[in-house]
Amino acid sequence: MKYYIADTHFGDTRIINLCGRPYKDLEEMTLSIIMNWNSTVDPKDEVYMLGDVAYRYKGNLRLLLDSLNGKKHLLIGNHDSGWMKNPANRRAFRSIDIMSKIQDGGRRVVLCHYPLMAFDGSTNGGYHVFGHIHNNTNEPLYNAINSMKNAFNAGVDVNGFAPVTLDQLIESKQ
Repeated sequence: MKYYIADTHFGDTRIINLCGRPYKDLEEMTLSIIMNWNSTVDPKDEVYMLGDVAYRYKGNLRLLLDSLNGKKHLLIGNHDSGWMKNPANRRAFRSIDIMSKIQDGGRRVVLCHYPLMAFDGSTNGGYHVFGHIHNNTNEPLYNAINSMKNAFNAGVDVNGFAPVTLDQLIESKQ
């Protein structure tokens, strides 16, 4: 099974207020995301993390990443450069890319942290999964990208703070 998740922002004290996350502190947010993740994802599953994994994380990020089930792939986000300087953290991932094209159940999927208005297959059956915009309806292209029937926000803020499948993303737009 393939899962998608974006914008976990482990260690980011600001994100709880900025996105109106339902947590009293970072510890509660982190534990909730880990619990949701591991109750959804099996160790053999593939998980595509679409950026902004952590920001100013004070603990051992590699231990946190290793505690998450599944074979992890990273699509680099704008808040990932700091923690990625540690080679041990990078080794938690099977692949690390800026953008990637994969197959999911016979469907062509373009993955990128940033939402794309045009992508390979955008006019002929392709799909795009992204992060970055969280639940920010003030983002200039929020409504435009959400109106595209084949582009999906994998951000935790709009997906119950858990990884989701492509089928779940598609169903959530119907």
